[in-house]
Amino acid sequence: MKREAYLYTMHEGTTVRCNTCQRRCVIPEGGRGWCGTRVNEGGRLFSLIYGEVSSISINPIEKKPVFHFFPGSRWLSLGSVGCNFRCPGCQNGDIAHWKEGHMATEFLSPEDAVSRATERVCLGISWTFNEPALWFEYTLDSAKIAKEQGLFTNYVTNGYLTEEALDMLAPSLDVFRVDIKGFSDRTYSRIGHIRNFAAILATTEKAKKLGMHVEVVTNVIPGYNDDEYELRDLAAWIKASLGPGTPWHVTRFHPHHELAHLPATPIATLERVRNLGKEARLWYVYLGNVPGHRWENTWCHECGELLIERFIFDVLSNKISGNRCPVCKAVIPGTFG
Repeated sequence: MKREAYLYTMHEGTTVRCNTCQRRCVIPEGGRGWCGTRVNEGGRLFSLIYGEVSSISINPIEKKPVFHFFPGSRWLSLGSVGCNFRCPGCQNGDIAHWKEGHMATEFLSPEDAVSRATERVCLGISWTFNEPALWFEYTLDSAKIAKEQGLFTNYVTNGYLTEEALDMLAPSLDVFRVDIKGFSDRTYSRIGHIRNFAAILATTEKAKKLGMHVEVVTNVIPGYNDDEYELRDLAAWIKASLGPGTPWHVTRFHPHHELAHLPATPIATLERVRNLGKEARLWYVYLGNVPGHRWENTWCHECGELLIERFIFDVLSNKISGNRCPVCKAVIPGTFG
């Protein structure tokens, strides 16, 4: 469904500038933005994907992954098509790399999305699978209704949305689960085809200041973003800018798409990265996509007590009560019900 964009400005004549993501595309009449999901018609910018759902499922929040916000809760998970990155190893490339043509989607209004979440006893709605910032108008409208109905909301994002978009979302967005894919312009140029990765850091810092629950994911790709110097700097930034209690998910890359020729990330590499995070004094560094590994569990940062035991996306046990460790009474950052 076509819907006029909420964030754009006139540029020259009938040319417009999109202000939804940080590419800030200047689009001539009849043209589309870099993502392919926005078109200029007569000097007005329209989203082509409003309410167009390519993927819908009910998942535990651990699948995002988010570990410190109502562990074990169920979330309605929605995705559309398109992305403002072109990650070569994208696990959802069939929908995220869409630019034009048949979408293979069906329309779901914001009201129907919220009703579906409520009927299926979900705690909230998560916009995921593709970059939700491109779905800005739809996610914003849906989030407002969701909050009115007592639901929580979650963005699974690459963090490349503008400050204006984040400001509009902030009153209705609870969880900002962001991918930080590396810690240099060179790495981001190879993976996301952007050159100013500092803007993503600034957006993430702002999300934290606006009161959102923030968790960071780095999918470690052999030969692409596994440089230990960069990862050490990333860990130091998380501690300094987001706080030592911010969860950092270090996840295993599985060969896919244009990177199908690469090996899966060695578990030893992920363990070394976790050690870098702990050396930077981060309290919670998790290993992802390694079923059964002890570091997919939550351990108290003060006394080492096992607090939440997990297996893949299932919570097997949760000892946290009132945000405190039952043994040493340390406060565990997050929201645990």
